[in-house]
Amino acid sequence: MVSLAATFRCFLVAFVCFWHSGSVLAFSNDRSDNLAVYWGQDGAGNQQTLSFYCNDDTIDAIPMAFLYIFFGDGGKPVLDLANICSSSGGQNFPGTKLADCSFLAKDIQQCQSKGKIITLSLGGATAQAGFDNDEQAKGFANTIWNMFLGGQSDTRPFGNAVLDGVDLDIENGSSSFYGTFVDTLRSLAQGANKRYYVTAAPQCPFPDAKVGEALNSAWFDAVYVQFYNNFCETSAPWDFNFGTWDDWAKNQSPNPDVKVYLGAPASAQAAGDGYVDADTLNTIAQQAQKQYSSFGGVMLWDADVAYSNNRFDRAVKNGLTQGGGPRPPAGTSPTAAPKPTPTPTPSPQPAPPTTTARPPKTSKTVDNSTPTTVIQTSTVTVESTSFRDPRATARVKRPTFIQSRSRDLKPAPIRKSSRLFRN
Repeated sequence: MVSLAATFRCFLVAFVCFWHSGSVLAFSNDRSDNLAVYWGQDGAGNQQTLSFYCNDDTIDAIPMAFLYIFFGDGGKPVLDLANICSSSGGQNFPGTKLADCSFLAKDIQQCQSKGKIITLSLGGATAQAGFDNDEQAKGFANTIWNMFLGGQSDTRPFGNAVLDGVDLDIENGSSSFYGTFVDTLRSLAQGANKRYYVTAAPQCPFPDAKVGEALNSAWFDAVYVQFYNNFCETSAPWDFNFGTWDDWAKNQSPNPDVKVYLGAPASAQAAGDGYVDADTLNTIAQQAQKQYSSFGGVMLWDADVAYSNNRFDRAVKNGLTQGGGPRPPAGTSPTAAPKPTPTPTPSPQPAPPTTTARPPKTSKTVDNSTPTTVIQTSTVTVESTSFRDPRATARVKRPTFIQSRSRDLKPAPIRKSSRLFRN
């Protein structure tokens, strides 16, 4: 009898631990300690298959990068996941350059079973992206829904895997009609048996030149703000402007509960400028976590780079979970996104200027203990400068100069040597 009771207690303890572990691992957009890490572009030349990065509890969300051509041969989009799956691999759907990556279905489902969300990032670098009109944006939303999300199509690049949403990393092309694209996706997802997420990866200068209008008109769950390769990056505390994005989240975003992530490169080689070590990034993230209620976590570019840099991702995740910010239970049921409203046709944005205002570092005393937004009443104009682009041999190239602007002008400039495809 004693043996039976002991056996029952062991079983009960094991069951409770299993159940508790499952709830902790489940992704919750309400948390402030999430870690989103891009995967797909072989940033350090040693990229492993997707499931490799889901073997522990470190990463919560993985945007797969990229779907970089919206309308390719046969009217179908084109994927490039570097050394894992791309059109150059030869396994394409007939009449298209869309790679058949259905072997990744098992990886995707394995990651999802561990409570992680796997989304598809659209755009990147000098992708062939953008829409000519509302109808084209609506049609493309239907394409994405049927090929990658909850719809049906004979062309499913990831087989029977159903992704958890999309990410907009729009770095070129027209900025128009992305609100319509997002609203259409939201309409298609109404009544679905799972939640679908829509995120964006704007540059930190506010407003973003490419998705700024969409962010103000459509319902986004989170923004992975790139605080690097810009004057407002984490390595420049005198201009670090997380507070500006927190204000947008609370006062301008259609979703008052949208989360803002602190985007950072996972090594010095992952960006032209803006890298800080893990301890420094954790200090900044923990301060933002406590100061800004919109703070959702950290975004890193990218998984391969993070692993190669002494598990940079793990160091950052540990910092987030120890930061003391509010962390609702991961098992709480997410609230559904509201029914989208029609997106008005945006007006054309003025062309970005060619100079940037960047105050000299000696112009003020900086308190590094708290991330702040500093308003300058005067500007110092500097010429555009060049730096060695760490991905100069990229598949899709970016300019190697920093496109600059006056800090008093809006909208923000075109993207600056941010994300490049890698051979």
